[in-house]
Amino acid sequence: MIKKKKSIWRRIGKVILYAFVASILYTVLCRFIWPPITITQLSAVVEGHGLKRDYVSWDKISRNVKLAAIASEDQLFPDHEGFDWKAIDKSLNGTTSGKRKKKRPRGSAASTITQQTAKNVFLWQGSGWGRYIRKAPEAGFTKLIEWTWGKKRIMEVYLNVIEMGPGIFGIEAAAQKYFNKSAKNLSRREAAMIIACLPNPKRFSVVPTSRWVNRRTPHIMRQMSNLEGDPDVQALIK
Repeated sequence: MIKKKKSIWRRIGKVILYAFVASILYTVLCRFIWPPITITQLSAVVEGHGLKRDYVSWDKISRNVKLAAIASEDQLFPDHEGFDWKAIDKSLNGTTSGKRKKKRPRGSAASTITQQTAKNVFLWQGSGWGRYIRKAPEAGFTKLIEWTWGKKRIMEVYLNVIEMGPGIFGIEAAAQKYFNKSAKNLSRREAAMIIACLPNPKRFSVVPTSRWVNRRTPHIMRQMSNLEGDPDVQALIK
């Protein structure tokens, strides 16, 4: 009986080890290829929203989109190493202390663009208990893609895999759906409108424009103007 239990635990250990190695290899591979499918995309199909996506490379995404994403979602993205610890502390304690490295706001949430990319590509969405189960692997994938992908690749994948409307994934599909043009040709306002829906793309409609998107867009555009002169931001989005 004892030998049988040890054998079972060895098998479980091997499965965990193989899964761990496979996840690392897949993460590194996604540095060079587009993710074939994500759990969120599969969920959209199951829920009846379909799957509209068209992966596009970095140079086919408007500078306005990259700037809007940083302005709205993670204003310290060029500087941090995957986590914005002061924003996390603020979200946990309601307060923050000390001075930031740079005098610019953080963005809309403690979750950085790197964390959102890790969650969207390798894990799942949702709250409840699943959210807490997800935190540990999300942290691991966040650090791994920071180490192996680099900022431009993280942003490139982020803008191609996030949901921007029911069943609409990535900036190219969103640009075609809402404005009948390519992602490369989106104006500042159009880019800000699409990014404004990200807190809840199933609820906050870009076209027709929901109240949230209508109210959020001017704020994002102001932040874009504030940020575009920052050397780190300029170097990243060019």
